[in-house]
Amino acid sequence: MTSYNPAAPDFPFTIGIEEEYQVVDPHTRELRSYITQILDRGRMILREQIKPELHQSMVEVGTQPCRTVQEARAEVTRLRGTIAGLARQHGLTIIAAGTHPISSWMSQEITPFERYKGVVEEMQQLALQLLIFGMHVHVGMPNDETAIELMNVARYFLPHILALSTSSPFWMGRNTGFKSYRSAIFSNFPRTGIPPSFHSAAEFQGYVNLLIRTNCIDDGKKIYWDLRPHPYFGTLEFRVCDVATRVDECIALAALMQALIVKLHRMFAENTTFRVYRRAVIMENKWRAQRWGLEGKLIDFGKREEVDAKALMHELVAFVDEVVDELGSRQDVEYLLKVVEGGASADRQIAVFRETNDLKAVVDNLIVETLEGVPILEH
Repeated sequence: MTSYNPAAPDFPFTIGIEEEYQVVDPHTRELRSYITQILDRGRMILREQIKPELHQSMVEVGTQPCRTVQEARAEVTRLRGTIAGLARQHGLTIIAAGTHPISSWMSQEITPFERYKGVVEEMQQLALQLLIFGMHVHVGMPNDETAIELMNVARYFLPHILALSTSSPFWMGRNTGFKSYRSAIFSNFPRTGIPPSFHSAAEFQGYVNLLIRTNCIDDGKKIYWDLRPHPYFGTLEFRVCDVATRVDECIALAALMQALIVKLHRMFAENTTFRVYRRAVIMENKWRAQRWGLEGKLIDFGKREEVDAKALMHELVAFVDEVVDELGSRQDVEYLLKVVEGGASADRQIAVFRETNDLKAVVDNLIVETLEGVPILEH
């Protein structure tokens, strides 16, 4: 029987968090193409936990697998503090937001590694435009078959999770009217969005093998869905989120994803389940989430009616209530209700812009929020 106690040696539902940060000049507030300079020193300190990305103005970090959200918080705080310290040595800082409010993709330098040259060669301008920043949360799986069963059901909640994480309302100096413009940009890539459902792990693997055999992809990492079985880590990887601006938001979202998977797994174990919905209807909710975020309405497909997104977030927190104490994450999951009340990062960015009519003020506020409660680690 699967254990739901994080302290148990056979507890499978570990969490790992990957965040993509913007490298910013605090004086001009613009992105700076500087990651190769930070990487050399960063790899001495963080080793495999720091990675370059396609654009030199982006840096990605990843936690170790964590059993509890408390472990994850310590890891995320350490990683943010370390990267901020490395950036500061070069007169720079970092921001956690899904897009940069001002900077243009047309003025960014590409990281000079072969793998990124290949991406640009294949995707052309789509790759160059991909100046977006996300957060990926891995939840450990007992086995491949369970991963597919849980993915089929958990897909329904991806728009809800996106609405809570939205942090990309601005693009190249414009208010886009979206709460997650990052989602709109990424949708131009192939194999993105809500995944289809599969009857078995074998069916999913057959799909991956077909794409490899026909030279669509070279491995399963080129499947970029909002939720996917990771081809190497033995996890379900949630990829739907804009990167969370505050550490508290990042941990609350990760806690929700872990609790959601544990809740659904427990339902399966008790011979109850959650309906598997068609991709087409879930995509309707994703559109609403990226356009209006928490301020809009999502569709409750069980009731077949529109419901205020904020009300559905209360329902979602209540849905996982029975597992959060066992996971030790009640405080972190319930923090999401503060996000519902006070607004996600996108809502706060828009509020600052309305008050100041100045996108540089938006960047300044993002710098502060990104490092809220994060000790800067000088090395």
